[in-house]
Order: sequence, then structure tokens, then C-alpha cells
Amino acid sequence: MKKKATYLALCLLLAVLAITACSSVHEDTSHTNEITEISTNGNTTPNTLPQVERPTDITEDTTNNTNDINDTSDTTDPLSTTQHPPGTYILPAPQTHGTISIEEALQARRSRRHFQDRPLTQQQLSQILWAAYGITSPHGLRTTPSAGALFPLEIYVVVGNVTGIEPGVYRYSAHEHIIVQVAYGDVRYALAQAAVGQSSVRYAPAIIAYSAVFERMLPRYGERGIMYTHMEVGHSAQNVYLQAAAMGLGTVAVGAFIEEYISEVLILPDNETPLYLMPFGYHYGD
Repeated sequence: MKKKATYLALCLLLAVLAITACSSVHEDTSHTNEITEISTNGNTTPNTLPQVERPTDITEDTTNNTNDINDTSDTTDPLSTTQHPPGTYILPAPQTHGTISIEEALQARRSRRHFQDRPLTQQQLSQILWAAYGITSPHGLRTTPSAGALFPLEIYVVVGNVTGIEPGVYRYSAHEHIIVQVAYGDVRYALAQAAVGQSSVRYAPAIIAYSAVFERMLPRYGERGIMYTHMEVGHSAQNVYLQAAAMGLGTVAVGAFIEEYISEVLILPDNETPLYLMPFGYHYGD
């Protein structure tokens, strides 16, 4: 009888200890959608970002996000399909004959940070995206040189004020010259917060966002592939600068941002690393 009572007491003690341990472990969900305002001097950072709504009809497929590294003529694109997903915009064909010379565009190139509240047209958006990474040959070569023609960059555009296109985050498919929505709504405020409060990102009518898939470069070039990727985004950014100048628009290259938050706003796949932002639009001549 005494042994039985001792056994029952021991069981009761173990049960109390288990309940106490479980009650002390809870997921903290108090940090929901609170936003900490960032000063433009970049001294503070946000604790959280506004929630970005993703299209429910789009299922992310990252299985084809890498090119065949053994075939430099590979032109596959995960968005290249005859049946476009919801939120797809077929862009106007880019123009290949301009009104000013390359020398004039070089002379006019400047970093412009203050943008007018004036919408862009779909033709202007089309031209800028094509200049950034568009197809220029039947073999899939592009406006930007790429080591081994492996093309490790992915191009996104954050649309805030473009005539005929709903605000949101879109991924550019160069092979079909289309954009496909990956997030709904105007996310420029959230993107600006992730870019340490820069007003150029907040108020530009559209922002190009570059990300890199380093796995496309590393098997062939090793660690140098990372350097080649950074060189490539520089080539592309200069194209955007010159194309914007030729069209009477302005842009600025932005590299100051918090990678984690940029990835969250753009809903980047795990294998993509954000590299650069380029807000663009009509400017005030600064």
C-alpha cells in the first residue's frame, strides 16, 4: 500500500512538471503588421513590414529557375508558356530606333532621386525592361553581356503608377516580353522602408528590382561566378540609366537596403538574392 501511494505521488509530480513546461512555450505572435517609421538618414530600421498579398492563383515553381550550365545557348524561361497565369500583362514591343544618339544619352545620364507624381505608359515600362535584360537575338542573347551566357539575374518591377497596369510586384519574362504578378497592391511604402527610408523608392511610379540566382554561375566559375554576377547587374543598370535618359526619364541605382526585408516584400524564392533597386520616372531635373 505504501509503495502504491509513493508511485501515485511520483506520477502526479511528473504530470505537473509536464504541464508547466508546455504552458511556458508559446509562439510569440504579437509582432503582426506594426510598422516602425524609418528616418531618411537610415539610422533606424523597421521591426516589421506591411503584409504583402500574393495572388492565390499563382503557384510558385522554382524547379526551372536555373539554366543548363553546360549549354550557353539555353533560353528557357519558367514563365515562357502559351497559357499565361492570372495577372499577366503582355508588353508592347520595344523600339529599336531612338531619337537621340548614344553620345547624347551618355551626356544626359545622371542619378535622379526626385520624381513627379505622373504616370508612366506601358510603352515606357516595356522599353526600360527591355533595355535592362531584353532579348536581342534568336539565340536568346540579351541587351546585357553575361559570362557564359548563363544569365543569372532575375528582373522584377514594382508598379505603383503605370497606366493600365494594376499596382503590384511583377516578374519580367524576357523571352515573351511579359510581366507576371507575384504580389498584389502598391508596395512602394514597404519597399522604401526596406531601403532605409529612401524617398526615391517611395515616390517613383515604378521600381526595377534585380535579384541573382548564383547557382547558375557557381558550377562553372566557382566563387568568381559571384563577381561575374555583380558585374552583370552593373552592365544592366547602365543600360537602364541610358535608356531612361534617352526617353527623358530619370533613375537612380539603389544598393542601400536590408536584404531580408527586400526579399519579403518582393516574395523572392529562397534561391534568389536581391542585388539592386532602380526607381524610375519623370523627374524634377535635380
